[in-house]
Amino acid sequence: MALKIKWTEEAEETFDAVIEYLENKWTEKEARNFAQKTNKVIEQIQKNPYQFKASAVENVRKALVTKHNSLFYNVNEEDSIIELYSFWDNRKDPGKLQY
Repeated sequence: MALKIKWTEEAEETFDAVIEYLENKWTEKEARNFAQKTNKVIEQIQKNPYQFKASAVENVRKALVTKHNSLFYNVNEEDSIIELYSFWDNRKDPGKLQY
């Protein structure tokens, strides 16, 4: 049985910020492509939650969505959920990354 996905408020906000940026600076097509890639990565995480590498923070993993964006998440097997924490622009200062 696949684990359920739970979006945190931060994950929703950072996802929406990426979509908004793509729609404003690029095209709606790019925003749709990002959303589709995100859905594929989430499906992969559900099938095999540990396939992506661990981050510097204990129990947090990092999935590459695009070369510019990563998704940080936690696998909570006790509650049978995968918590999506945040999307991160990989071009930003890594010193500001909390995961």
